[in-house]
Amino acid sequence: MKAEVQGEKEKIDQLKKTLNYHIDRYYNQDDPEITDYEYDMMMQELKKLEKENPQLITPDSPTQRVGGTAKREAGVLVRHRVPMLSLQDVFSKEEVDAFVEDMQRQFGEPEFVVETKIDGLSMALRYEEGILTTAITRGDGIIQGEDVTENARVISDVKTRLSHPIPYLEIRGEVYMTNAAFDRVNEKQELLGKKQFANPRNCAAGTLRQLDNRITKERGLSMFVFNIQETRGRTFETHTQGYEYLKSNGIRVIDNYKVCRSAEEVWEAIQEIGSRRGELGYDIDGAVVKLNNLAEREVVGATSKVPRWAVAYKYPPEEKESVLLDVELSVGRTGRITPTAVFEPVRLCGTSVSRATLHNQDFIDDLDICIGDTIVVYKSGEIIPKIKAVVKEKRPAGARRYQIPDTCPVCGAPAVREKDTADIKCTGSNCPSQMERHIINFVGRDAMDIKGFGANYIIELVRLGYLKDVADIFSLKEHREELIEQGIIGKEKNTDKLLNAIEASKTNQPDRLLTGLGIQGVGKATAKSLMEHFITLDGLAGASEEELEQVSDIGSVSAQAICSFFRDEKNRKIVERLKQAGVNMQQEVSRTDGVFAGLTFVVTGTLPTMGRAEAEEKIRSLGGKASGSVSKKTNYVLAGDNAGSKLTKAQQLGITVISESEFLEMAAKQK
Repeated sequence: MKAEVQGEKEKIDQLKKTLNYHIDRYYNQDDPEITDYEYDMMMQELKKLEKENPQLITPDSPTQRVGGTAKREAGVLVRHRVPMLSLQDVFSKEEVDAFVEDMQRQFGEPEFVVETKIDGLSMALRYEEGILTTAITRGDGIIQGEDVTENARVISDVKTRLSHPIPYLEIRGEVYMTNAAFDRVNEKQELLGKKQFANPRNCAAGTLRQLDNRITKERGLSMFVFNIQETRGRTFETHTQGYEYLKSNGIRVIDNYKVCRSAEEVWEAIQEIGSRRGELGYDIDGAVVKLNNLAEREVVGATSKVPRWAVAYKYPPEEKESVLLDVELSVGRTGRITPTAVFEPVRLCGTSVSRATLHNQDFIDDLDICIGDTIVVYKSGEIIPKIKAVVKEKRPAGARRYQIPDTCPVCGAPAVREKDTADIKCTGSNCPSQMERHIINFVGRDAMDIKGFGANYIIELVRLGYLKDVADIFSLKEHREELIEQGIIGKEKNTDKLLNAIEASKTNQPDRLLTGLGIQGVGKATAKSLMEHFITLDGLAGASEEELEQVSDIGSVSAQAICSFFRDEKNRKIVERLKQAGVNMQQEVSRTDGVFAGLTFVVTGTLPTMGRAEAEEKIRSLGGKASGSVSKKTNYVLAGDNAGSKLTKAQQLGITVISESEFLEMAAKQK
């Protein structure tokens, strides 16, 4: 292979690898790491390279297939009767004009429908004799998708019975979440101390796949229908005729679609949608142009990936200049200090914005941001504005690059940058901004596991001054009468129930206590290893960095963090108060003669009958070690459904992967 072609092949292979990773994050994990625009630009580059080197196109290329894979999270897998294809993306007026002109060459004076492209999750609905029988996600788009019928039934826009039934009807639409519904969900996530969703599309996708349709109903999903896939008992000549039939059945179709007859009219309709996208109560990621006549659609057909009778125009990021007035600092519940740019208000996508995150010091340094700078702010089909660049030629004289200070803006404690990360964190163990999160972590399932101690109680108890640190939890019983009188936790029964749960937690193994203390790098698996090595918390507290590094999985960074924690006078006092309160400080050592002695397991995915914690406890009870990450030291990976990246890494390292049944067979050999 010539050097030039080899170089193109390497570029294509790298792009395919990167795109496949982001496709998995978007479709299968509902957790994208890049914007749609960044993804689209990479896909365009791959298409260009493949067009120039057609001999390098392979069936597994992202340009040759649709979406992700079908998963079993929400139900059984269902075969597609009609493929749920993607749309061909275009990014310029010239490409739109070319599509229109191509259709005109074939059909003379065809009609086009221009409508919004909702940013959500595709779903098909099947009706038999007017009754909803099946709802199915796109899945792989060709062969099968996930059965989400029970969740679809609780979406208010989904009709379970048609007013004007026909023998069979299959329609396709987009399940999405309004901005208002998304804000409500994230507010609740924050209150409960849970991870917030990145955007409405991710939240809608995760919600539609929930096993419990009560959660789906509570989150308030919506749906627009944008196509009739298949009918029996009635035919339609045009797309808009089908829309009228659907509307007569109370089915919600795409808002404000427009019928056009020329390239000029099509472009005007696209521009009109773009001008009002910021006024909509939901996200869109483009405008769709499709042939109106269904017979003409049949003539042009489709490729294996996209229909030839439609294109999706993707809007470029909207950008405007503004002046940076200030940088505000906030301290998150983990202690991370986040800088936020405050700038002169500008209108983007129909809304006024005056703030955008600056992420971290690296981001500030890369853009060379100074107070008073003229900055370029943009939105890329998203809610949150971002800063793209600094207009250096407009910089005021004497401006200096902004530097996050080395003290916490809330409590004044030293702020340090974590090694190998871009995060600057407050080191104050009692910083008010961190305390709520710290206590929520302390009482959580992986730490002290105090049942019924919800985030809302913690937030209120911190606000009222009952909780200033984790040791205060064990003196709440001294305030029993006040708590009941104020109704913070509830009436007498609920208050006593929580106080009893707190008392019961004192007998926990101290590895749970150590996990709850929130020391950097000390999760539950590491805490278990430390406590089984040092036996008592006092023994751990008195260990040197060299002694700590003798423990498996403890490196120099974790050793330094542990020593630093126990040298801090405030932390020592908290531990002493916990000891005086009767919290267990001595570990029961796991047996070392079990069938799993000397073996390290990683549990990942959803097992058929066992919870992950149950499986890990069984491993430890039989002398093995349960680790949270896969490495060359791992002996077995116990994998269930949706195992994800840990399974992939195990396969790459050649580590033995076992099922739950194989695991139980191994455990049964214990004498």
